[in-house]
Amino acid sequence: MIGPGTGGRVYLACGVTDMRKGIAGLAALAQDVLRQKPANGAVFAFRGSRGDRLKLLYWDGQGFCLYYKVLERGRFHWPNI
Repeated sequence: MIGPGTGGRVYLACGVTDMRKGIAGLAALAQDVLRQKPANGAVFAFRGSRGDRLKLLYWDGQGFCLYYKVLERGRFHWPNI
């Protein structure tokens, strides 16, 4: 599996994110809302309104990776604020 190494930071975008956003839109949210550089090696996590979808944005040193997970049952527990 390709992914970030251990010991990295993970930032949660609290509340709801529009899951139609792609890499550029999520990177802009990381920079504007979370006030973090999207290419700093951290993982940025975004959850959809229904709670069953999650997107992770990660810079691997060469470009962005976007992971997308959809749960068949249940929801991701997520902070509101």
